[in-house]
Amino acid sequence: KYFRLRSWTGFICLIRGLRGLVSAEHGDDSAKNEVYDVIISGGGMVGSAMACSLGMDPNLVGKKILLLEAGNKKVMDKVPDTYSTRVSSISPGSATLLSGVGAWEHITKMRCKPYKKMQVWDACSDALITFDKENLQDEMAYIVENDIVVAALTKQLDSLSDNVKVKYRSKVVKYTWPMPHHAADSIPWVQVTLANGETLQTKLLIGADGPNSMVRRELGIPTVKWNYDQSAVVAVLHLSEPTENNVAWQRFLPTGPIAMLPLSDTESSLVWSTSHRLAEELLELDEESFVDAINSAFWSNENQSELIETAGSLFRGALSTIMPSAGSPRQLPPSVAGIGPKTRVMFPLGMGHASEYIRHRVALIGDAAHRVHPLAGQGANLGFGDVACLTQLLSQAAFNGKDLGAMQHLLEYETERQRHNLPMMAAIDLMKRLYSTNAAPVVLLRTFGLQATNMLPALKEQIMAFASK
Repeated sequence: KYFRLRSWTGFICLIRGLRGLVSAEHGDDSAKNEVYDVIISGGGMVGSAMACSLGMDPNLVGKKILLLEAGNKKVMDKVPDTYSTRVSSISPGSATLLSGVGAWEHITKMRCKPYKKMQVWDACSDALITFDKENLQDEMAYIVENDIVVAALTKQLDSLSDNVKVKYRSKVVKYTWPMPHHAADSIPWVQVTLANGETLQTKLLIGADGPNSMVRRELGIPTVKWNYDQSAVVAVLHLSEPTENNVAWQRFLPTGPIAMLPLSDTESSLVWSTSHRLAEELLELDEESFVDAINSAFWSNENQSELIETAGSLFRGALSTIMPSAGSPRQLPPSVAGIGPKTRVMFPLGMGHASEYIRHRVALIGDAAHRVHPLAGQGANLGFGDVACLTQLLSQAAFNGKDLGAMQHLLEYETERQRHNLPMMAAIDLMKRLYSTNAAPVVLLRTFGLQATNMLPALKEQIMAFASK
């Protein structure tokens, strides 16, 4: 018996060895038939965070997770001397997510700037609103360059190589979808074909491939979208003098909002949303004229009228008799002295929302599911919120031994996120439209609204709590 058992074991080993030789000679076909539990398509900030989040979840240990990134690996051995123009406002909720996946530690070692207060005011009236945490103790949010977030997540992904595989420079050319009820000729999983001819299969595909998502397009998911006839001009600004620089400034001009976000004690990031024509003119100005235009946009009162000013002043006076201690004092923004070398860039603005975030064995996250105007700095935060929600539901499904691609928990993800994202998107769109005019009745309406909100600390707290998730 012992001899027979040894002979049988030897035979199995021999067969395995021969299979190894054959696959080494002819290229291993098993990779083609390999089925991943999750494939994430798109390795930007949100896609990389999704890969880290799944890779670190204790209930998903042992699951095969793959991240596909069309670009090169973004390694940052040393923080660049100059700041990048593309930055995001990271809310406390998003910072908690990034901390949970081990990336926040890398970010704080590299470069990020917290701000403790936000002042928003109208160029057509004296109305303003300020948001801050009590006694400026806590950070409201953090300004971080997108490249640094991706580099920190990439570093973290390297440490998760046992759980998460990453394929860089892997362009997807085709997706093949399974039929929900396993038709006779249907494949059971989502099939992903890469430009190099490789074919992969997955039980769940997560589309994190941006506003022009191929995953969304190939699925034929309808998207409500429109362009705003606006472009954002972004640049790195040098301030006239060093300051604590812990305030985010935003002023609504009739042509669109201009924002100055802190990067360091001496530098800030400009996001100026305006008409395409004016954006092009701003790009063509010499540095001195461009700096003058920025300072004028923040300081000039040329759009204000006496009528609005008088009405606003009377309304503010009436409010202060009811709530004498409410409201916040006006602060003046720092003046700008210069801009970083070769930093002026413009990009078009729009809004988009996928009518469905899920299909059978597919989920959309980040800009693939929703795109917003940058005026509230919520674009990245909505995406990180998707990551936190989807991870939690997939973790629960794995714990309960469920199929990760099943519709039951994917529907839960869609319901929960749309319940959060849609009101936020509607509020951002309404604010954009409300401030895109200098018609007197509208200016009066928003002046009263802004002043009243500024006098109601409880309402401001609710707005901040919703935005900080």
